[in-house]
Amino acid sequence: MRRTRFAALALALVAAASLAVPGRALAQAAPAPGPFRPVPGVKDAVTHHTVTIGGRAIRYTARAGTILLRDGENEPVASMFYVAYTADGADTRTRPVTFFWNGGPGSSTIWLHMGSFAPVRVEVPKNATQPGPNPPLLDNPQSLLDVSDLVFVDAVGTGWSTLVAHGKGSDFYGVDEDAKAFEQFIQRYVTRNGRWQSPKFLFGESYGTTRAANVVNLLQGDGMAVNGVVLLSTALDFNILAIGQQGPGEDYVYEGYLPTEAAVAWYHHKVPGNPPDLARFVAEVRAFAGGPYAQALMRGDLLDDATRAQIVAKLHAYTGLDEGYIQKANLRIEPARFEQELLRGEGRNIGRFDGRYSGDEIDPNGTFPSYDPSDTMASAAFVTAFNHYAHDVLHYNDERPYDVLDFGVNGAWKLQRGQDSNAASVVADLKSAIVQNPSLHVLSANGYFDLATAFFATEYELNHMGLNADQRKRLHYAYFPSGHEVYLNHDALVQFKADMVQFYHEAGVR
Repeated sequence: MRRTRFAALALALVAAASLAVPGRALAQAAPAPGPFRPVPGVKDAVTHHTVTIGGRAIRYTARAGTILLRDGENEPVASMFYVAYTADGADTRTRPVTFFWNGGPGSSTIWLHMGSFAPVRVEVPKNATQPGPNPPLLDNPQSLLDVSDLVFVDAVGTGWSTLVAHGKGSDFYGVDEDAKAFEQFIQRYVTRNGRWQSPKFLFGESYGTTRAANVVNLLQGDGMAVNGVVLLSTALDFNILAIGQQGPGEDYVYEGYLPTEAAVAWYHHKVPGNPPDLARFVAEVRAFAGGPYAQALMRGDLLDDATRAQIVAKLHAYTGLDEGYIQKANLRIEPARFEQELLRGEGRNIGRFDGRYSGDEIDPNGTFPSYDPSDTMASAAFVTAFNHYAHDVLHYNDERPYDVLDFGVNGAWKLQRGQDSNAASVVADLKSAIVQNPSLHVLSANGYFDLATAFFATEYELNHMGLNADQRKRLHYAYFPSGHEVYLNHDALVQFKADMVQFYHEAGVR
């Protein structure tokens, strides 16, 4: 099994499918008290720094610490680790605060923290190559600290966030349980630091977008208005993600992922004719995927031979895959098979998180890739950099191993909500938040080469929320020549920073 971050998402979905109805009977029994876990005794670490952004030196305070979560009886049940960056001397009544988290589920927030908009950043080659075991950790001129204070938070069971006292994993390892934990964290952070009047933003990546859509609705339902939500590499409805093999008639996945497959083929120079403009090429494929291709797949076994031949030719023209392979695949190109097939002739596979990356395939005759080169090439660099940074720069003295990705948490994750046996969808939660708060703006940020959460599938999710024209004006989109973690491409990060600044302005920050 590929033990990658996306494998975490896959395992959670498989677990959701297998536990559907029987789990309700088990839930009726009173759970035994969990083992007692002491509250970690590590003190918050406060340090002071300066970073130059846009030619302006910004003095800031970094705080690495924890916030205790409590149950209905005010007993401690979990401790959530965070690192906050606050500009010195700013007026907190007008200064935004943005909360960041990754997903998994079961992932820490090391990726966003060390790669995107914090005042420091791991230097990763922009040509999708191995950064090496000890990459430099540099000041980040693309940091958002010139616009907003920043808080990077680890979910319970990840990083240095942990269960305490008699806290139970079942109280946190689920779609709604997890969202309530993050809601409580934000409420406590805002109260402790006097940020109730501050404009507030949420930034989630991957499963973190699932969390963000849920959390914003919870916060607003409990009286805390939110100005903006950023959804990076979106997973709002697990029923349309390409995880595992699709069942008969589940053709929306093939339609949703085709433009991304075409973009990846374009990057690797496999598209016949080598179209010069990526965005224009993707727009053409998007129109085909939602039109003739979708109509052909809808015909199923009744599709006539002439139309089938036309679709095969188009799929070859957009992906570079052999027409015979497309015929045998019955016009349906599974993303995981595509990752193995595109460069099969070279004995290489391509990354699921970021299709720009490729690696030598362990089993060149295999149906699926043996590993994800976009994951393995970046993980060690981030882990090394974070541990150095946390201990030697922030001086946070927790000697426990930092749990980057916990498959135990992932395997225990409950993706069903309430009595629904289907995998989670938070589309309705996001719609509720948008409709009830006419000041809430949402930014959907997408990498063209992301084969984990495809941008066209994301558009499908957001276009089916049932919003009116005025509400849709508060939905914003951004696209980048990068993968799941857009910020791994430095040029894309520069563009992303500019788009984020514009988004803050759209959401009322001046």
